Amino acid sequence: MRAESQSISPCPFSKGYKIPVTQAWFYLKSFAAYRVILASLFVLIYYLPQDIPFIKAQYLSLYRFSSFTYLLMVLLSGFCIYWRRTSYSTQAQIQIFSDIFMLTLIMHACGGLGSGVGALMLVTTGAGGLLVGGRCAMLFAAIASLFVFAEQAYTYRVGDFNSLSYSYAGILGAGFFSLALLSYLLAKRTEQTELISTQQKETIISLEELNQYIIQNMKSGIIICNQHKMITSYNEACPRLLGIDSLPDNLTDITIKLASAFDAWRENTFNKEFINIAIPGKEGVNVHFASLPTQHDMYFMITLEDTALYNQRVQQSKLASLGFLTANIAHEIRNPLGAISHAGELLAECPDLSAQDRRLTEIIKTHAYRVNSIIEDILQLSRRKHSRQERIQLQNWLPTYLATFESENSGHQGQFQLSMDRQVADILVDPHHLTQILNNLCENALKYSYVTDKRIILKLTTIYNQTCIEIIDFGKNIPPEVIEHLFEPFYTTSSFGTGLGLYISRELAELNQAKLSYLPFEQGNCFRLCLADAEQKIIEL
Repeated sequence: MRAESQSISPCPFSKGYKIPVTQAWFYLKSFAAYRVILASLFVLIYYLPQDIPFIKAQYLSLYRFSSFTYLLMVLLSGFCIYWRRTSYSTQAQIQIFSDIFMLTLIMHACGGLGSGVGALMLVTTGAGGLLVGGRCAMLFAAIASLFVFAEQAYTYRVGDFNSLSYSYAGILGAGFFSLALLSYLLAKRTEQTELISTQQKETIISLEELNQYIIQNMKSGIIICNQHKMITSYNEACPRLLGIDSLPDNLTDITIKLASAFDAWRENTFNKEFINIAIPGKEGVNVHFASLPTQHDMYFMITLEDTALYNQRVQQSKLASLGFLTANIAHEIRNPLGAISHAGELLAECPDLSAQDRRLTEIIKTHAYRVNSIIEDILQLSRRKHSRQERIQLQNWLPTYLATFESENSGHQGQFQLSMDRQVADILVDPHHLTQILNNLCENALKYSYVTDKRIILKLTTIYNQTCIEIIDFGKNIPPEVIEHLFEPFYTTSSFGTGLGLYISRELAELNQAKLSYLPFEQGNCFRLCLADAEQKIIEL
């Protein structure tokens, strides 16, 4: 919430003057405490010996009534402030006005301006500048001046007139206005300073929250430790990458290799860019070190990065270069291939060809078509664009996809069976990439593993809290020696395949933070595609 919505305007005539709520009530409580002390002193003076020449004897009853009434009003206003029975502006204005009125009566009971009690109204008008400000502060200064002059006029009326009192009253009135104005300017400056301070504080808090959000949701792990290898902070990715529930207090307790590498790096004997820590069940974690010097102490930042992610980036860089090269080669091959194919078609139209020569033209045509298919797949790979991921609800998307696939592949209706769990999380994926992946998998299942008496199962399920699509067939198992090279480019056991279908499918899956894998079982084959959760908030840096 911004400071403007936490400010109040204490006077309807001072629209440009606002005070932060906490600060305003603090001012009001402080002024109320001062009034309690002042009223108590006036009451205490009444009980002092009567020979003290402070209260005029003829006004003793007026002093008693004024001082006791003043104390009662102060206590009542203190109760209202503590319980906040009325609004701030109402209480502030009542306190200032009651102070001016009661101090005027007490001043008159003590002998007029000559008693010095009138100077106490300087504090009241100054408080008016702080509490209400603007035109209202000037209004109360004017009221105080009128009350002082009215007291002087009444004193002159009853015959107890001092010729010096009018000039003193004028000086006191000027003091009221001056102090009210100065207090208002000081309060205005304080308000602006408080507003700027509050805005800067909110900005700092927002930036800190944003930094914490980014750090905590990074895909890389961050550990901050001191010179004694004591861990001071870390983000949520660290336990996940290290395969533990939470980090210990010391680097040595994580792994001796990490602590030793940290010591070697600090002693300038560590000449590697990073070290690799073996993690059970994973490819490992790459660890980087960096210094974080501060004004009072030295800290160090240790960055953890998944080896699989690192290798994936390296592989993508290599593939990008390979794709550019193969695309150029494919373009160069396509032109002579077109000439060969066209020449073969013209030769096949010759009426004097023998059966053997006509068979040779069919071989030319078949293999020219196969080479062209390979070129098309290579060009498709080199033209791969970044994914445009969308939130997809697979319970609605998959039936539509399967209906479209069967309609585009005539003769295969009824060969697929759709199985879906009731509750599956939404995914984040490029729908065109997902369609291409499933097309490749379904076409391979029809081409290589379809069994006439069993349908291919397209299954939507949740595995380890991750949404997965499985394509299950009941054909012959893929041999182990083939599984090792299943997702390699240009590897195929078919005389008609290009060996790029599964490779492209896996590349498209990785491009969408998904994982495509093969799972053999006794009665057939299963290709599993595990997709990214639409609710994930991982920031890759």
